Amino acid sequence: MSESSAHGTGQAAGFVIQPNPVPVLPVEGTSDVFPVNRIFCIGRNYAAHAVEMGHDPDKEPPFFFLKHPAAVITDGTFPYPSETSDVHHEIEMVVALDKGGKNIPVDAALEHVYGYGVGLDMTRRDLQAEAKKLGRPWEVAKSFEASAPSGPLVPASRIGHPARGRVELTVNGEVRQEGDLNQMIWKVPEMIAVLSRYFELQPGDIIMTGTPAGVGAVQRGDVMEASIEGVGRITVKVI
Repeated sequence: MSESSAHGTGQAAGFVIQPNPVPVLPVEGTSDVFPVNRIFCIGRNYAAHAVEMGHDPDKEPPFFFLKHPAAVITDGTFPYPSETSDVHHEIEMVVALDKGGKNIPVDAALEHVYGYGVGLDMTRRDLQAEAKKLGRPWEVAKSFEASAPSGPLVPASRIGHPARGRVELTVNGEVRQEGDLNQMIWKVPEMIAVLSRYFELQPGDIIMTGTPAGVGAVQRGDVMEASIEGVGRITVKVI
């Protein structure tokens, strides 16, 4: 390195471009925010949804994919994405971690949870179907900007750790998805334990825990209302 470089002149190194802001989720009832690090999503975690997607839930170990943190959006809108004509809604409970670790035991997993929220895993279903057919990754279908509209987090210290409760999504007032948290094949502690075997989980990581049956397409102008009993409710307009 030449003497005229930043290090050679004793100048502190700096960012060569402005870093993007950290995505955050609000904490209900406070001015606090939760910084989002990574978004892990479990696939086909409700048996009825696995069946509607053409799979046998009894034959699958848990599997996960990632969304980019920039997928989080909290302003109550969902911008219809480009390069697709078949975007589907998927309501999911969001789990936010405030402690990290590797090889976390199932019976200690809930100690790592900060709180819970309501989110949507919006999916370019046509692009996902094409990727599946060709044996390609799902990122173009799952990890695009604004693909995770989310509501505020509610701390576990306030509501405990929900293991049951109605899950419902309506579009323009019509019920599309309904189920119960107790229908999850892999429960929250199991998801955390399995993920921690493959990744070193970190504070700020969130997990989207799967969706019940009834996923379907939305159009510009549609209004989605997603609710999870004991956790919260969000309203999101497709724009």
